[in-house]
Amino acid sequence: MTQIDRSGTPLVEMRNMQKAFGGIRAVDGVTIDLFPGEVVGVLGHNGAGKSVLMKMLSGALPRDGGDIYVNGQKAEINSPRDARHYQIETIYQYLALADNLDAASNLFLGREIVTPLGLLDDARMEAETRKIMGRLTPNFRRFSTPVAGLSGGQRQSVAISRAVYFNARILIMDEPTAALGVQETQMVADLIDELKAQGIGILLIDHDIHQVKALCDRASVMKNGKLVGTVEVDKVTEDDLLGMIILGKMPEAA
Repeated sequence: MTQIDRSGTPLVEMRNMQKAFGGIRAVDGVTIDLFPGEVVGVLGHNGAGKSVLMKMLSGALPRDGGDIYVNGQKAEINSPRDARHYQIETIYQYLALADNLDAASNLFLGREIVTPLGLLDDARMEAETRKIMGRLTPNFRRFSTPVAGLSGGQRQSVAISRAVYFNARILIMDEPTAALGVQETQMVADLIDELKAQGIGILLIDHDIHQVKALCDRASVMKNGKLVGTVEVDKVTEDDLLGMIILGKMPEAA
């Protein structure tokens, strides 16, 4: 695991985040930060609050309290458009891709490039898609195939390329290797390594401890809306992480 420099300003910091639904505190005073080129896993059982926390960062849910800082500056995030303004993009588990369209059409969906005459500039969109995907996934060749015909890992690469092309610096990824085979999972791992090398920070929502150990630099564990703690993954065992998730306790040595 590469050494992350945490001496500077975090890419993003969520401080004392709060969200309640009725009488239930879904997120209760949670503070998490993320540095450039780092992957932080956000773990917990269903209902732990991890997805609610990430939805507040992505602008999908309004927060009841707490502050968000991006590059050290207080950020006002009340919608997904606000989040994009702060270079925050979300890669959802279901990927939000249009199955009948090819990679380029998906990459520019809703943000199409047009010619001076107002026509779709298909050639330029395909060229731009080849350029960004060549940088992130050099082995991708199926540019004319509708994404319905792509493998899970290839679909992930289209969704991630779209986010990176539009200047994302902070990526929220929701279980990126769920339902993928061994080869596909490795493809996503290689993609994450490439994003890290470019200084992009990733918040990875997951409940698979093996994947968190393999992909993440740190893990922030939540239970019943609260933060159990944040640990460096290479300094704890899978059993330590499991204990944090189930018992809500920090490991002795961490």
